[in-house]
Amino acid sequence: MSRKVGLSANSSQFTLEGEPFRIVGGSIHYFRVPRAYWRDRLMKMKACGINTLTTYVPWSLHQPERGVFNFHTQLDLVAYINLAAELGLWVILRPGPYISSELDLGGLPSWLLRDGGMRLRTTYPGFTLAVNTFFDKFIPKVVPLQFKKGGPIIAVQVDNEYGSFAKDEGYMLFIKEALQSRGISELLFTSDNHNALKSGGVDGAIRSVKLQKLNQRDIQDLNSLQPNSPTMVMDYWTGWYDVWGDLHHVLPPEDMVSTVREMLRRGMSVNLYMFHGGSSFGFMSGALADPSYKALVPSYDYDAPLSEAGEYTLKYHLLRDLLCRFNSESFLDMPALHYREAYEPAIMYQHLSLWDALSFTEGPFKSSKPVSMENLPVNNKNGQSYGYTLYETTITSGGLLKSGDNVRDRALVFVDRSYIGLFKRQSLELAVPDGKGQRTLSLLVENCGRVHKGRDLDKQHKGLVGDILLNNIPLQDFTIYSLDMKPSFIDSLYQAPWKTLPEAPSFPGFFLGRLFAYGYPSDTFVKLPGWGKGVVFINGLNLGRFWSIGPQQTLYLPGPFLNSGINQVIVFEEEEGDYKVHFEDTPDLGMAADIQ
Repeated sequence: MSRKVGLSANSSQFTLEGEPFRIVGGSIHYFRVPRAYWRDRLMKMKACGINTLTTYVPWSLHQPERGVFNFHTQLDLVAYINLAAELGLWVILRPGPYISSELDLGGLPSWLLRDGGMRLRTTYPGFTLAVNTFFDKFIPKVVPLQFKKGGPIIAVQVDNEYGSFAKDEGYMLFIKEALQSRGISELLFTSDNHNALKSGGVDGAIRSVKLQKLNQRDIQDLNSLQPNSPTMVMDYWTGWYDVWGDLHHVLPPEDMVSTVREMLRRGMSVNLYMFHGGSSFGFMSGALADPSYKALVPSYDYDAPLSEAGEYTLKYHLLRDLLCRFNSESFLDMPALHYREAYEPAIMYQHLSLWDALSFTEGPFKSSKPVSMENLPVNNKNGQSYGYTLYETTITSGGLLKSGDNVRDRALVFVDRSYIGLFKRQSLELAVPDGKGQRTLSLLVENCGRVHKGRDLDKQHKGLVGDILLNNIPLQDFTIYSLDMKPSFIDSLYQAPWKTLPEAPSFPGFFLGRLFAYGYPSDTFVKLPGWGKGVVFINGLNLGRFWSIGPQQTLYLPGPFLNSGINQVIVFEEEEGDYKVHFEDTPDLGMAADIQ
């Protein structure tokens, strides 16, 4: 069926097929929610009175290598949009190519950084070619799902927050035309923080604003830039994300509800970011550069109305009451909650040292100088995106080791496989003990997350990005192993020489245990008291990093990730272990603090 006119903006309000329409939207990202739970989360959103789903599209996940595209299973965007339509939700699609979304490199694929002259988010030919290749594959999938073609997509956002980047005057026009020339014909939006509204727009797209507090001035700025247009708050932040070593950020429910009430009272359209945050499974999380480097935790709970595990919160109930009063239609009943279970702890009974796992990695590679992760000849010459890289070289003396600013982002340092210290971004020197003859110096470097926003996206190379000096002489002749810890690597460890857990196992190492789940497995939360820092894998799936410094103390483990019966639990631990993994029925995201 075709519809004549889609979402349009007249001087005071939006109309959909000629009828007045107010966007009351909510963001839920398909890539942060287990596919088995998509329907549950969207039904809970619909039952709250939300009429529009918004989602970003992460280029980095859909195109992990130059010639490799993934739009199936967890990344089946078409199925997700069709599900929204089936449940009676409209869709605003935000395809980027840059999305921020607190993802590593803002959702841009790291293989772009192999080009030494790369200028991300500009009309640099290397970037526009890559965008065109991705859009050629991706846009045709969503064109038939547009409103005028009978589908649920009523609007599309052009890039994201370009006003705060704004390095190329032709860029937004290029992205707009890249969308339209491939058949995107619905209403276009741009979206920026209030102080960047001026430089983020493009002719032919409606400007929208992002905010957490409703300041009169922000709205006036938007209305003076765009006088004859309805007001859209594209991101009203319902909470915030968390970084390692800080507190868990929350926004009081009454603050959220009073702001939403005020927006509705003024006739504005609004999208709640996030309505349900979910989880940044694996190594998806980004990082902040300003004022100093801080990596994000895997939970993307966001203190949103629906919790990370899809639980109703006080925000949800207050919001539903509010939207009931603003809405004439009757609401769906609230779907039942899933059962959560505290399982018996998994006792780690086998151990594999990092050194014994090296034969299962991609590598080793020889290089006279250090090579960054992105420039390694791995993954069909697409470099390494995530995880750890091990650099080894031979030394003949002790002395002072200096990292400069060349360790991104953390390195454990070993001599003959004995730990001697840690390089972080701030600690720049380390004493190497004296010893006889040739010894092996090893640096295990972790990419803790590429920065997801800011003007330095081009400089997000990871691993060793320059020389390491021993007594002021650059180290040379490296043997390099890529430890990206993809499912294929974890699965290959079945063949590794695991040993029964010794009294004093070596670190870093892999620890293996079993979780027993009977019947239909339930959601649970992984807790690791007594462990230091590392990564948890369940049945080969990377749940995410853990780190004792917090704030996050539990990792969400969705029931659909578990088998009935035996489940394999592998923990990669860098420094110390308790050899027991706990499963609790409640999350622990750390000590809460109100967002300032």
